[in-house]
Amino acid sequence: MTNIGVAGLIGLVISLLGTPVAIRRFRRRGWGQLIREEGPQAHYEKRGTPTMGGLVILAGTVGGYLLGHIGRGNPAPFTDSGVLALATIVALGFLGFIDDFIKIRKARSLGLQSRAKFLGQLIIAGIFGVVAVKVVGVGTDLSFFRSTALNLGIFFFVWVFLMIAGSSNAVNLTDGLDGLAVGSAAQVFAAFVVIAFWQFRHPQFYDVGKTGSDPLDLAIVAAAMFGACAGFLWWNTAPAKIFMGDTGSLMLGGSMAVLAIMLNTQLLLILLGGLYVVVTMSVILQVAVFKRTGKRLLLMAPIHHHFELQGWPEFTVIVRFWVLSGLSVAFGVGLFYADFLSKGGLK
Repeated sequence: MTNIGVAGLIGLVISLLGTPVAIRRFRRRGWGQLIREEGPQAHYEKRGTPTMGGLVILAGTVGGYLLGHIGRGNPAPFTDSGVLALATIVALGFLGFIDDFIKIRKARSLGLQSRAKFLGQLIIAGIFGVVAVKVVGVGTDLSFFRSTALNLGIFFFVWVFLMIAGSSNAVNLTDGLDGLAVGSAAQVFAAFVVIAFWQFRHPQFYDVGKTGSDPLDLAIVAAAMFGACAGFLWWNTAPAKIFMGDTGSLMLGGSMAVLAIMLNTQLLLILLGGLYVVVTMSVILQVAVFKRTGKRLLLMAPIHHHFELQGWPEFTVIVRFWVLSGLSVAFGVGLFYADFLSKGGLK
């Protein structure tokens, strides 16, 4: 338990103290945010705000994970599952960094072409999936609260890609208002800390050892990410002093999928990340309705911009969406615990 707390604290300190340093350096380099021309008018004043703050979140995560093992007392403290999760998080952050860097270099709101981003996510997900199964020993079963009897076989690797790509793009779509994405992400990572630690404390119920993943090491990863997100949120809340960019959003979304896969809670991620599901569905429905009828379902997609155009202040939208995210996370964790009780976990 101490290691989890240390990881979260270190992630928080690095992100909280490192973000203002990043703001100054990014400003000198001219790494400023570009704003969509068709977006709400109030967002134009944010143009030029330092971006790529996801690098600070990544630094906090890595630092928190490494220092979180101090005093663990294990002769082999760094496990394959923890290292694989961290390496995948770094890879996703690097992909997002390339996307952000192209935007800044070419002074446009679009970075990597969709095919290039798709290919990057495919490669990262493919390597992660193979190593998770072949080296770590993660099963190829579909999971909800834990593994089910449905073995996906070779299609598991397709499922891994869909989860990582879908989650990373969902958080990317949500990252349109100050602090909205990273604030809700902190809630999801806090839930994964609880879930991983609970699995660690009840290894027989969750077949720890047979699944290959080390839930304690993954709890340290989740705690480091929670702390890093919380520290960054201090500077990212409205009015934001810095944005995390695709460096942060692709990394955070993909890491949620990584943790869900390695903790055998794949479908539970739909509930924990309920806000991201709603935002993504709003975009899908907007496009589908417009193509079919020529009319817009929403004033603007994603849905948080729809409420802005209806006259809601940005901060009101953010806080209400945080509340919805918190309710979704609480519901997911509640069902996770209810499953534990219903299956006789306390016996």
